[in-house]
Amino acid sequence: MTSGNAKNHHHAAAPTNASPSAARQRPHVVHSRADYLSALTELPGSVGLVMTMGALHDGHLELVRQAHTHADHVVVTIFVNPTQFAPGEDFDAYPRTLEADIAALTTVGADLVWAPAPEDVYPEAPLITLDPGPVGHHLEGASRPTHFAGVALVVTKVLNLTRPKVALFGEKDAQQLAVIRAFVRDLDMPVEIVGVPIVRDTDGVALSSRNQYLSPEERTRARALNRALTVGAEAAAVGAAPTLVIAAARQVLDAEGGVDIDYVELVDDHSFQPLNAGSARGRVQARLLIAARVGTTRLIDNMAMTVEVRG
Repeated sequence: MTSGNAKNHHHAAAPTNASPSAARQRPHVVHSRADYLSALTELPGSVGLVMTMGALHDGHLELVRQAHTHADHVVVTIFVNPTQFAPGEDFDAYPRTLEADIAALTTVGADLVWAPAPEDVYPEAPLITLDPGPVGHHLEGASRPTHFAGVALVVTKVLNLTRPKVALFGEKDAQQLAVIRAFVRDLDMPVEIVGVPIVRDTDGVALSSRNQYLSPEERTRARALNRALTVGAEAAAVGAAPTLVIAAARQVLDAEGGVDIDYVELVDDHSFQPLNAGSARGRVQARLLIAARVGTTRLIDNMAMTVEVRG
């Protein structure tokens, strides 16, 4: 899930570039933990894992397409994980569209789908909490303080059960990807984590399951997020300091109207810490991040760029 430029734009309609290995055969779908572990033993060779919460769109399907280039078989999990939702968040309202998801995965050649119930993933109430560390304590971590601990727990559990060669995650959830990379590295977990560039609709809006909640007018306003990122990247390209990159992006959002900004932040793309006067000097691989509400829908987007930090 990296930032998308024009070549990464895809329409959200039915996918047309399915993997050549796709035989249009319905994936093997299992639900229980025992059936999942049994089915994994029947996949010879390497496994690429794609973890989702369902309500699949072309961004998810691109993860599956890319997984085919890294492994012999592709396994997809569909699980709305309760531990990453805080009280009052949209756990119960989160769309659950399993049959439509299976049909979509059939077009891109997924081999195995695990769609467990919560008791299959958590046979007992978890007693262990995984602290996401400084990578996950700000930005989305500040807005949703328990979110990344829940993500870290479920990803660790599924990686341990699956033992894939590679696991693919979208760069739209860039901070989530950074958290996952951090704990996989720090815990010496034997899996390669691959980020896949953001998939955007034809109007530049990053694909998201939450886009369905936008009215036509709100959808038009949502385009401002990608425009703001692009303007920020253009400012960075001509040597603007981090504060000016952020200001350029915010100006676009403010001018649009109807976009309630949660944050606009520029971070080091490795440490995910904000770039400021105390950061190391020189050209830094960075990521500009936006979170904002359009109407009642909270949207996130980001773009990678190189920024000149003068200290």
